[in-house]
Amino acid sequence: MDHEGFGRSSKTSGTSDIASRVEDLKAAMALVQRETGRGKVHMFGESSGAIAAAAFAQAEPDRVDRLILAAFTHKGEGAVEIERRRAHIEELRANSKRTRDAAMIRSIFTRHPSLYDPAMVDALVNSEMPYGDTVPSGSYVNLPLTDPTRMRSPVLMTRGEWDGNSTDDDLLEFFRKLPNGDRQYVILPNTAHSQVFSKNRLAVVRNEEFPRRAGAGGELSFVIAWPS
Repeated sequence: MDHEGFGRSSKTSGTSDIASRVEDLKAAMALVQRETGRGKVHMFGESSGAIAAAAFAQAEPDRVDRLILAAFTHKGEGAVEIERRRAHIEELRANSKRTRDAAMIRSIFTRHPSLYDPAMVDALVNSEMPYGDTVPSGSYVNLPLTDPTRMRSPVLMTRGEWDGNSTDDDLLEFFRKLPNGDRQYVILPNTAHSQVFSKNRLAVVRNEEFPRRAGAGGELSFVIAWPS
């Protein structure tokens, strides 16, 4: 599913902030329920997708059976990349779009180049550039955007040891406030922010067996993931 302003979805003047992404997910869930008969799903989100998934679970707790937050950001305190964005916060607030050209995409993976396959980076650039070199600017403005006390489902959080968009202190503050005792916090070695694109991506897959280990069976999973 492409949120407003991304990929094949409509390009508008909106910022595709997290609140609007929650509305996108509500609309998508109506389609999922109509097509499958299931009103409750496992939900996985990475990066800003994790923020959106958490915000949806906060708004619609009865629709999420299990929640996986990969490369999540809560307040972003002490995180190098979030501090860099905060230095340009007024520019982000004043513009509905930000640059995401080939150079910007490559820069995500050159912070820790040994963790990624260059062929993957080339493939990602080639797949994204047909949709333009800008994306909406609203995903990381005005953090925090989620309240862990309002999420009732079991939660798995995975953080790469070199993730510049978060710190363990910040995420563990969020983790400790989750009301469901069925929760896990995992630090992935040799991994940075973009977990599912890394050479060590199988570590993400192994940890995301969490729903099956917990006996959730063949229930529907809903994936929302993209790099920042």
